[in-house]
Amino acid sequence: MIKFKVLITSFFLVSCVAVLPAAAADVPFFLGEKIHYSVKQMGIKAGDAVLEFRGDVYLEGQKYSLIIFTARGFNFYDEERIYVDTVTLLPKKVMRDLNIFGIKENILEDYLVSDGFVKVTKTSSGKTTVSTINITNTGSVDNIYSFLYRTRLHEDIKVGKIFDLHLPTMTIKLEGKMEQKFNAAGNTYQSVMFKSVPPKYTVWFDPGPKKLPLRISGSLGIANTVMVLTGYEAK
Repeated sequence: MIKFKVLITSFFLVSCVAVLPAAAADVPFFLGEKIHYSVKQMGIKAGDAVLEFRGDVYLEGQKYSLIIFTARGFNFYDEERIYVDTVTLLPKKVMRDLNIFGIKENILEDYLVSDGFVKVTKTSSGKTTVSTINITNTGSVDNIYSFLYRTRLHEDIKVGKIFDLHLPTMTIKLEGKMEQKFNAAGNTYQSVMFKSVPPKYTVWFDPGPKKLPLRISGSLGIANTVMVLTGYEAK
């Protein structure tokens, strides 16, 4: 399960800019929405995950929208509280709570894009370390989960559509390659498969009204992490 933690950690920073519509009715997701996933690596189930949209919150006097990603497995827990800009849905802070075989770690990611780096503060066993990830690309840097929500704001999730995704040190392109029937959570979707160049990510989106991310996979070092939709809740 330690490998699972490393892979989820690696699903880290990408970017694409969109603007949140002024009218709530235009947004394909809702306050309290939960998307459930099964998580596999190397074809073996490693755990379950939930992606939740909590809406507007205040942190340190600042207003954000909050996205929460939670993954659970055998002797494994990972919660990411992603505080994003209320208009662009770009991340400003990410607070992570990890517990792997009883070893706890808290991680704070400050997205200091104007300063040219992401500040990472880790606390474990009473010790705190601070490191930075330099941003060599221009523009905004993202978290994969806020990227999924922002992509859902686009009407044209279709074959041929290209999203530019900016990692701190490189840019990739995610392009709609083909339509494909996709069975998940007891339903059949006519999904659009997006593949990245270089080949880092593949995401299957439902182009329907909810624009659900049905499957997310990433070639991350020594193994492949796959998240597949298992359920959906909307309050």
